[in-house]
Amino acid sequence: MQPNQYRDVRLEKLAKLKALGVEPWPRKAQRTHGIAELAAAYADAETWTNEKLEGLGLTVSVMGRVLTIREMGKSVFAHLTENGEKIQGFFRMNDLTETSWETIKLLDMGDFISLTGPLMRTKTGELSVRVKEIQFLSKALLPLPEKWHGLQDKEQRYRQRYLDLISNADVLKTFQARSRIVSAVRRFMEEEGYLEVETPMMQPIPGGATARPFITHHNALDMALYLRIAPELYLKRLIVGGFEKVFEINRNFRNEGLSVRHNPEFTMMEFYAAGQDLRDMMALTEGLISNVARTVVGSESLPWGEQLISYAAPFRRLTMKDAIAEFGGIDRHLLEDGDSVRTLAKAAHIEDADKKTVGTLLGDLFEHHAEKQLIQPTFITDYPIELSPLTKTLEGDDRFVDRFELFIGGMELANAYSELNDPIDQMGRFQAQMDEREAGNDEAMLLDQDFITSLEHGFPPCGGEGIGIDRLVMLLTDSASIRDVILFPLMRPLKPHESEEQE
Repeated sequence: MQPNQYRDVRLEKLAKLKALGVEPWPRKAQRTHGIAELAAAYADAETWTNEKLEGLGLTVSVMGRVLTIREMGKSVFAHLTENGEKIQGFFRMNDLTETSWETIKLLDMGDFISLTGPLMRTKTGELSVRVKEIQFLSKALLPLPEKWHGLQDKEQRYRQRYLDLISNADVLKTFQARSRIVSAVRRFMEEEGYLEVETPMMQPIPGGATARPFITHHNALDMALYLRIAPELYLKRLIVGGFEKVFEINRNFRNEGLSVRHNPEFTMMEFYAAGQDLRDMMALTEGLISNVARTVVGSESLPWGEQLISYAAPFRRLTMKDAIAEFGGIDRHLLEDGDSVRTLAKAAHIEDADKKTVGTLLGDLFEHHAEKQLIQPTFITDYPIELSPLTKTLEGDDRFVDRFELFIGGMELANAYSELNDPIDQMGRFQAQMDEREAGNDEAMLLDQDFITSLEHGFPPCGGEGIGIDRLVMLLTDSASIRDVILFPLMRPLKPHESEEQE
């Protein structure tokens, strides 16, 4: 049968339920225990034998979705699932009213029901409820996907995440892990003395990163607003205002392409600490990631594809030039000469090598030769100033800045600075960004005069960092695509004929 035929059959069963006086969609469920709660407490068959369970005299009401139904004469067995855990319902004709027994015959996989009865263990050792009462909670009019063709197509899984969660236990576990990861990150930051804050998601000037923003319009004020590309400039204003340590876990939006590592809407944590610098950010980052791996996953050594990543501190440290030399097989001295850098860039087929600055080309060479090779946690430092308009320069060399990016699994996870707190220098860098914008770079930063004004009121030395939460979840759950860790990733709309094909 096709899905629409299954629906017709289920509509007939719905009519029969109503004829029996059964409410298919009641207002409230009869429930005393969660299935996961019972599974955790009584899973051990050796400790909790059927005799011991019967001796408890514990009557429970559980709710869940029906996953399997098996009829055996005057008995029926059905598995219910909730939160990824299962329990069996054991129905016997002699234990139930005539109406309840007729109700059971109208059950389908996918229905939500509540079962009430004493806990027991079957002869095969399965924890079960000996059902004395059944309550319909929601009659499913469409079948679960595996009933007719399974849910294998990745695009359909992302579009219909609710079916993905029902059909694939590992997917549910991934998103349960995501929740625990975010919670562990939050607890760690609070224990380090950081205060969680919220800053605007719609901003009159997009700032804090070089990216193309989404634009909207506020009708009452008749003004353009931008979905934020980063919370940075607002969090720094809070440091000016007297906060010592702040962090925010929230969404950023960048009007860019999609890939296995990029979604236009993504979750970041940014944090800032007055009086600190890049070295302090490194120490905190090592502690944070190691702690989350141990707390949530239970180990500092975790799989990433076919490789094993160690999240134990300390992490490796390399300058950008050292990384290019090591992974590109390049003589380190060649990276000190501008002409040689340009020659190396041309050899690597880097676009517009003649037009770019030496600093920008170093960034391109790093991306070309080194980035994907950085599997174990590695801090890359000493970035060219062209790549970091909001960062303090290195002491003794103003061509480079005091910045690191943390790479794990061949992708960037975190980005940190010793923050620029000189308003005159900052104004000059904004102006350079504006010049780039006029030259056609629509990802260059706009001038935020109010931010400059805040710096002129005094901004102390400060360390700041952003960590990609989605990518952290990818790493700790061994998920190859960012879409696998975002519940509802952005998808292109289906065309009418594509919708029909899926049906």
